[in-house]
Amino acid sequence: MPYASDKYAYGICDITGFRYRRKDMKKTWQGFVVGPDQFDAKHPQLFPRKAPPDPQAIKDARPDTADDNNFFQVYTNVGDGILGKQLDTYEVTTSLGEITVTTS
Repeated sequence: MPYASDKYAYGICDITGFRYRRKDMKKTWQGFVVGPDQFDAKHPQLFPRKAPPDPQAIKDARPDTADDNNFFQVYTNVGDGILGKQLDTYEVTTSLGEITVTTS
């Protein structure tokens, strides 16, 4: 079924309730049909920015083994210890840059 032509058609504004020529009325971004004096374009802040993609994990990732030849030893003070054997070594060596101690 054909629609009536805009030449003689009138419409009612959804905001004010005033009568306008249908060809002069506009549809807002919210879906209202309003007169030309009530039309407001969508504000640019209402257009959300596209979020950057989240970094994705690598499937079956493995740790870096380039520096795996470091000496590592666990010390404990509980009987035979958590490791299940008696530890005879009580030496600890560490380094942390340079330390200057001044006494007066």
